[in-house]
Amino acid sequence: MARLPRLNLPTIPQHIVQRGNNRQVTFVAADDYVVYLEKLKHYAKEYGVKVHAYVLMTNHVH
Repeated sequence: MARLPRLNLPTIPQHIVQRGNNRQVTFVAADDYVVYLEKLKHYAKEYGVKVHAYVLMTNHVH
């Protein structure tokens, strides 16, 4: 069952977690991390999102 929508207030920071399908590895090579961070930077700027911190693991991102 999917999670219920979370409260979303424009001025309140959100803790986001992205996981690989069935918690499978999503970052295999060093280049995978680089591509992810480039896209994170690009889309954060495009949509006006401030990223305060992040942690990249082999199978998920916080």
